Amino acid sequence: MPKTEEEKGFVDVVNKRYKPKGTFHVIEANQPIYNKDTGKLAGVTNPRDMTYIHSYGGEAIFFESLGKGKLMATRCDNEKCETKGSVYEPFRIFCPDCLRKNTVIDITEKAQKTAKIHSFIITHRSGAFNTLPKPIKFINIEFDEEVVTILMSVLVVGEPEIGKKVVPIFRTKNPTYTIMDLMFVIEGTTISELPEGFTF
Repeated sequence: MPKTEEEKGFVDVVNKRYKPKGTFHVIEANQPIYNKDTGKLAGVTNPRDMTYIHSYGGEAIFFESLGKGKLMATRCDNEKCETKGSVYEPFRIFCPDCLRKNTVIDITEKAQKTAKIHSFIITHRSGAFNTLPKPIKFINIEFDEEVVTILMSVLVVGEPEIGKKVVPIFRTKNPTYTIMDLMFVIEGTTISELPEGFTF
């Protein structure tokens, strides 16, 4: 059952501290589970509605930018690092080689021009709270040689094939501020084929 506005938990940051307000745990009444064959009690449900606080820290710019139609990555600019110039997508705050803070960069245009499927898997079953249409086409995406990591995402238009070019799309209408605001489509997909709320 959806929460009412009075039951929702909200959080603000004031003076560098989280300030929660509202309700973060709603208990609902247990419901009996009966064996339809015997009519005997077999157990009970134990429904709970929890609101969790997930802190993004230095990754906040990545998630906020998705809702603005931008794909942010990071790059090591340390002159003394053996891997200087390496670009990381998924977003990494610190260089894994020299441990210095990376520079945040916009790779939206690079992704639009060079993204292609590195590997993929199609699943017809999913876990709890899945909101993706089935079958789910999970794809691993590689970019040009500057980007030294592989990004995992979902292909929502087209059929996956290794080496096939893909283009990022962004949930710019009512973004969730999660990775679900970024998906991919096969190159050549028209704007009319995109899921509702998404744009190039």
